[in-house]
Amino acid sequence: MKISACNLPELNPGKHNIKDSRLDQVDSITKAKKKTYIQVEVVGEDQAKEADAILVAKAQAMDLILGDLEFVETRLSRATEEAEKNLFAKLKATLEKEEFINAAGLSDTEKAELIKYGLLTAKSVTVANISDLEDLNGLLFKALKESGFMSFFTTGEKETRSWLIKKGSTAWDASGAIHSDIQQGFIRAEIISFDDFMQHKGETGAKQAGKMRLEQKEYIMQDCDLANFRFNK
Repeated sequence: MKISACNLPELNPGKHNIKDSRLDQVDSITKAKKKTYIQVEVVGEDQAKEADAILVAKAQAMDLILGDLEFVETRLSRATEEAEKNLFAKLKATLEKEEFINAAGLSDTEKAELIKYGLLTAKSVTVANISDLEDLNGLLFKALKESGFMSFFTTGEKETRSWLIKKGSTAWDASGAIHSDIQQGFIRAEIISFDDFMQHKGETGAKQAGKMRLEQKEYIMQDCDLANFRFNK
């Protein structure tokens, strides 16, 4: 995942681990040899169009809106088809209210149409206040969450690890985040919720309490699910 940091010199470009206290709690029980957090890539403002999400200082948020508004007004003035006119008129009205395009209530079709234009406020935009800069890990975690991502965990003797997936991902999608071979050979997902894992002090206790579920491909993953995938090798 790429996050563009606009006018935030406090965030250095490059790979950043996002520490998660929930993963720490799991690891405190499992005591694996290795603990691996989610990693995101922070890129500069010049790569904002290729980023999955944008982080911007509050004072510069209006610059993003004005940049998109300039493009939208030009495009609207040249539009010939009714659908295009309606779409860009909707975007113009939203931006003139000093709101981001992602708050315009667009349909999936309209969102798909906009991808090719690279409008920055159509992406997930997290506005950073001065107080947010005191906790950069928390700020990146906030951007990740607001852009529709979440985590699931795997744990064992060798490693306790957090994996990044989009909200709404299925168990089949999640297995592919680990390895394509697991996804291709998917049989079932063994799932324990984070709360059940902690309450019963680990996998063994959760199993004994009947809290481990066997789920199929279509299961919608929940934030911080503990997962183990059965697959044909």
